[in-house]
Amino acid sequence: MAPVDIRIVKSKIRNDIKEYRKSLSPRDKEEMDRSILRRITSVPEYQEADLLLCYISTPIEVNTRPLVEDAWRRGKRVAAPYCIAGTRNMDFYLITSFDQLAVRTYGVWEPIADQCEKLTDISSGVCIVPALSYDLEGYRMGYGGGYYDRFLARFGGFKLGIVYDSCVRRRLAHGRYDLPVDLVVTDRRILHFPPRG
Repeated sequence: MAPVDIRIVKSKIRNDIKEYRKSLSPRDKEEMDRSILRRITSVPEYQEADLLLCYISTPIEVNTRPLVEDAWRRGKRVAAPYCIAGTRNMDFYLITSFDQLAVRTYGVWEPIADQCEKLTDISSGVCIVPALSYDLEGYRMGYGGGYYDRFLARFGGFKLGIVYDSCVRRRLAHGRYDLPVDLVVTDRRILHFPPRG
């Protein structure tokens, strides 16, 4: 029996999930986004955090802009990721307005570096981790760029994944160095994962 090429399997899952997200009606997506926002804002780790590290969503992702606005209203600092050209690394810059963003890497909204303060201490806070899919152990399938894999390896704060419940899988393939998140919020539930030693 020929071995399974995990890259082909991952590619199919990614494509299936992207097609599912594109098929959502604006009304259904908005309703699910609101449900996810309600659950995130009920999580004690989010409520107590002074710092929110949050990507700015694309049209097929859970809408994070209302979450950023909620964090600002609560007096939290908010930082968005900035991909460093020529690398697979990213920095986070503090933002106080959506006007401080511009479309950059892969068509994603990122901070305008010379208008924002670069965050030098990323050891605390809550990081909203993007993914196409999560599994029931907290492992993620990203978009394949590797930016968050590298970032999470050095991040010491709380990792919170968000995804539509229909995109959760029982188990995703992961490598020995892949790190699960601490908690996943979907439009239907909150999945808690025990700390790993």
